[in-house]
Amino acid sequence: MENKNQEQQEGELNLEETKLEETTTPDGEVTEEDELSQEQKLTAEVGELKEKYLRLYSDFENFRKRTAKERIDLIKTASEDVLKDLIPVVDDFERAFKAAEKEADVQKIQEGNQLIFHKLVKILDSKGLKPMEDLIGKPFDPDTQEAITQIPSPSPEFKGAVVDVVEKGYFLGEKVVRFAKVVTGA
Repeated sequence: MENKNQEQQEGELNLEETKLEETTTPDGEVTEEDELSQEQKLTAEVGELKEKYLRLYSDFENFRKRTAKERIDLIKTASEDVLKDLIPVVDDFERAFKAAEKEADVQKIQEGNQLIFHKLVKILDSKGLKPMEDLIGKPFDPDTQEAITQIPSPSPEFKGAVVDVVEKGYFLGEKVVRFAKVVTGA
């Protein structure tokens, strides 16, 4: 394609040279009229190229603004699916609170709360949120855990390891969303 463009440009140059040769006087001089017409042609060509450049530049600016707006809209509505799935859990909690006011049996209230809790965990799991599990007794990992305190180790195998988990940590895919808050043995 570049060769075609180059050939086309060379052809245009040859054509202009031929026109110049035709418009020269017998002694080989170019007349003023021909110089003006060629200057006008070049000025028009420069004008066309400037217009093409401005159009291309404005198209790019419009594209940049549109994609920035789309990105902002995507960020604003990215959590919409999660929120839609959590609304039924909120409804269940509201019903549980109303039922708890009338219910005297604590066991039934606890069972209802457990059902709602498992429903919530299932929704979060379906969205890719996984809890960090089985941390007690394993070596402390600063990439996934935050040591909030250090206590004397109850046994030698707990030295430098996690003794207790105060707050669970969570992964979203492979990314740590919340670091586990742990107590380590010294």
